Parts: sequence; C-alpha cells; structure tokens
Amino acid sequence: MSEKQVIAVVGATGAQGGGLVEAILGDPQKRFVARVLTRNPESDKAKALRARGAEVVAADVDDAASLTRAFTGAHGAFCVTFFWDHFSPAKELAQAKAMAEAAKAAGVEHVVWSTLEDTRTRVPLDDPRMPTLQGQYKVPHFDAKGEANRFFVESGVPTTLFHTSFYWDNLIHFGMAPQRGADGKLAFVLPMADKKLPGIAAEDIGRCAFGVFAGGAAFHGKSIGVAGEHPTGSEMAATLARVLGQEIVYSYVPPEVYRTFGFPGADDLGNMFQFKRDFEAEFTALRDVARSRALNPGLMSFEQWVTKNKERIPLG
Repeated sequence: MSEKQVIAVVGATGAQGGGLVEAILGDPQKRFVARVLTRNPESDKAKALRARGAEVVAADVDDAASLTRAFTGAHGAFCVTFFWDHFSPAKELAQAKAMAEAAKAAGVEHVVWSTLEDTRTRVPLDDPRMPTLQGQYKVPHFDAKGEANRFFVESGVPTTLFHTSFYWDNLIHFGMAPQRGADGKLAFVLPMADKKLPGIAAEDIGRCAFGVFAGGAAFHGKSIGVAGEHPTGSEMAATLARVLGQEIVYSYVPPEVYRTFGFPGADDLGNMFQFKRDFEAEFTALRDVARSRALNPGLMSFEQWVTKNKERIPLG
C-alpha cells in the first residue's frame, strides 16, 4: 500500500470528481493518491486514469457493500450524487446515506460531501411563492442534497459540507448558451433579474475540493461554498459578447415563465433560479470567491472560462 494518503473519488470520470482527480494527479507535491471509483474499471476513461497513476476500483453508488470496499484504506472520500441522471431525490438520498455509512464503516478520516441548500428551510412546502414539485420538494436537486447532510453529520465521520455553484459548463452541455430569437439577435436568458449568480468552471470545483483535502482538519465540520465569480446576467451577456465577438443581450425571463419551457427539469431549474434570485445575499455570501481562490489558486473568472471554451459554446 502506498504511504501517501488515498482519496477515494465518487464520480471520478464526471465533472466534479474528474476535476479532483486531475488536481491530485497534477499536484507537484504528489500529496495524495487518487482512487477512482467506477462501475466499469475497464472503460477507456478508467484505463487512461490508471495509466497516469490512479488506482481504479469497481464500485456502484447503489451498492453499499461495494462502496465500503472501495473506501477501505482511504484517508478521504469525495462524495457526490447525480440527480440529472435519474431526476429522483429519493435515489439521491439513498445514495448519500449509503456513502455516509460506507465512509464510517471503512474508517474514512475526511469526507467532502458535495451538497446544496435545502430550499425548504427558506420556502416551506405551503409557501405559494413557488410550486411544490414531486409532492415534497421546492428545488428537488437542491433539497435532497441538503437533507442528506444529516447522514454525514450523524455518521461521526469528519465531514466538510461543500456547496457548489452554477456550472458555467451548462452553457456548453445544458442548453443554456445564448439563443437566437425571431429578430435574429442572440439573447442570454436567465430568470435572475439584476441579481448575482455565483458560478464556477466545473473543473475548478474539483480543484477547490483538493484544497479542502489538503487543508485537512481545518475543514472538518465546516460548511463552505465555492465560486469563481458572482456576475449578474447582464455582466455574463456582456462578457460573452466581448469574447465571442457577437452582439448578445441579456434577457430576463421570470421564473414562472421559465418553468413552462418544457424541457426535462425546467420546473426544477425555474424554482432554483427563483431561490437564488430571492435569497441572493445569503446564497452569494456562502460562496466566497477569495476563499475559493485560496483553495484553488488557478481559479478561473467567467471571462477566463469563456475565453478558454469559446469554440465549444454553441450559439443558436
């Protein structure tokens, strides 16, 4: 067994976990060993990571026993769930519970749990400001993660509650890039009015998580958030226009309209943006940019991210 501390990474071939694995593998000091958890250890991605020095082990977030085996011998574990694969808060809760129990059973010394706010603490189910979804949530992909915090806290495993921000990569992969309207002009649509939207490059989330593991006990029992910048929709549109060299205007669409757009999860995202809009002060306060940069000195601003990815952003 390596003398270096092992960090077991759930979602190691995805956005957040992948960023953490890259940070571990690219660390000049080689402080940790990355243990990649994957359902298919023989996939091309898994083989490539193994060739670069990562451990690769078979594990499934729906199989608690496999998680315990995969966490055994690890100093730390990065735990994340995948709502957009299945749209099921119940599945997220079950997976989070399994990860927390596995971390305890395996004797993990530091868990970084990728979480979000339980919006129901601010907008109760009987609050008419936004519709209740799936019978018991306001923002399903937030609420289940926030509710699952207790599994990690109650486990007794030293845990950092690690709150993420809006992925700027959503402009590439989630259909949120500027779209061309009937007038032929490009519009960047957000239900945020003039409020700030904390955002981050997906790869920087994992790099910030690396900083948390490197900080060790200083982050045990702490709740922190990460962001690369807090731009408004107008500022994001202006940056996109400047870097992409096209006229792009910001278009505010109220959440109640956004919820009717009809794509899978539109109601969830409409509620999410409304929560961020209506509780801007506390939402942004948790996601401190200076602290994020201290964790990850290479943290990108929105303009840096757009410049790096300008060829990948599809313009409708």
